[in-house]
Amino acid sequence: MKRITFDIHEIRDHFTTRGKPVMVDCKEKGRAQICISVTKKTHTSQIEIIPCKICGDKSSGIHYGVITCEGCKGFFRRSQQSNATYSCPRQKNCLIDRTSRNRCQHCRLQKCLAVGMSRDAVKFGRMSKKQRDSLYAEVQKHRMQQQQRDHQQQPGEAEPLTPTYNITTNGLTELHDDLSNYIDGHTPEGSKADSAVSSFYLDIQPSPDQSGLDINGIKPEPICDYTPASGFFPYCSFTNGETSPTVSMAELEHLAQNISKSHMETCQYLREELQQITWQTFLQEEIENYQNKQREVMWQLCAVKITEAIQYVVEFAKRIDGFMELCQNDQIVLLKAGSLEVVFIRMCRAFDSQNNTVYFDGKYASPEVFKSLGCEDFISFVFEFGKSLCSMHLTEDEIALFSAFVLMSADRSWLQEKVKIEKLQQKIQLALQHVLQKNHREDGILTKLICKVSTLRALCGRHTEKLIAFKAIYPDIVRLHFPPLYKELFTSEFEPAMQIDG
Repeated sequence: MKRITFDIHEIRDHFTTRGKPVMVDCKEKGRAQICISVTKKTHTSQIEIIPCKICGDKSSGIHYGVITCEGCKGFFRRSQQSNATYSCPRQKNCLIDRTSRNRCQHCRLQKCLAVGMSRDAVKFGRMSKKQRDSLYAEVQKHRMQQQQRDHQQQPGEAEPLTPTYNITTNGLTELHDDLSNYIDGHTPEGSKADSAVSSFYLDIQPSPDQSGLDINGIKPEPICDYTPASGFFPYCSFTNGETSPTVSMAELEHLAQNISKSHMETCQYLREELQQITWQTFLQEEIENYQNKQREVMWQLCAVKITEAIQYVVEFAKRIDGFMELCQNDQIVLLKAGSLEVVFIRMCRAFDSQNNTVYFDGKYASPEVFKSLGCEDFISFVFEFGKSLCSMHLTEDEIALFSAFVLMSADRSWLQEKVKIEKLQQKIQLALQHVLQKNHREDGILTKLICKVSTLRALCGRHTEKLIAFKAIYPDIVRLHFPPLYKELFTSEFEPAMQIDG
């Protein structure tokens, strides 16, 4: 194989490797294959510090003109060799991240092409000065972020009040300012995972078909009236003389499939992966490290984790049939009131009832890990709920439908289209009942699930109480170092803005 080496005097101060050449792939063009290598150097600046542009995994160099990992490089090569035609089973807006990249070949290929991967992208033996400067600037940006994290987390010192992602030069969290931005075309962008299971929440990229969504331009489709089904919906009581719905089996099947797909497409991790690592619990030394954290540091860490999880819940809601047809005020009200409840429901997927541990920050954590928060009664409540819900052995479809039912609660304050939401919630409950019957679940399980709603609300109420108490002691920590979305959802200072936005 013929090799052409970059002019070292042009790039030696820019890119080096960690003891191996950086290989830039190319295609055979009727002549010997051409590959470009950069010689080894001991300087810490490296192309590999930039994550894969496709899935966010650790990159291995420039492949087909774009910085990617080995997995995405191989996928793109195979797609070009076979001239394959892929189809998307969903809505052509699948999330592509490290854990979900193999689920939809169509959306993965479209993202490869969108970021510039091409068979012809590496036919030149030299990079232009503009390309070198741009790449060098990006490397420097990632190096600076890494150095900040390394410097701020010296051994024996408490971690700084910053999350592990989107760190700005002043060390503060960089997140969106309000919930309407998350609804209007936003998909979650969490922290970069260092390994297959090193982070609870994984990076995913914006859905291409939703990035420019104009909520105000969406016209609600008419919802027809239905015949009565009295006494079936304890959390849905019409106040305007409206009737309860009866729907066809085909409509229930469609709604159940839509919600299940929305759920699976917006989970941070696969349940199968977590079940394989339940044995990876924190060692006693690691538990003590968490217990020795300053209270405000641990609070901010948990606030960041909750915020990341809620971003996925927002995306889940957006994909549920009927949600985007609601007015923006009601979308915000439902998410503000119900997003944390859905996070607690989803927690059962990552809960090990045998060891009484939950997956957190890379391993399975016991209640003792959260001691420095200073709210042991609340943590006990969380673990009790997780164990209780886990004992019901819900399937993914059942978790999805129960989450949607909780999210579409029509009894929230400040709703403008209450009847419309009541009808949607009732249809979701019928779909949930249909799935439970199809799964041959025991009698009474639907009632047990509905009883969990009051527990969820009590749990979220306890969280609010603890946050208010913490904020009274550390107002500047909350104001300056907590994620804006978290503050908007859970602190009173953001409530007027929420009502005005609506």
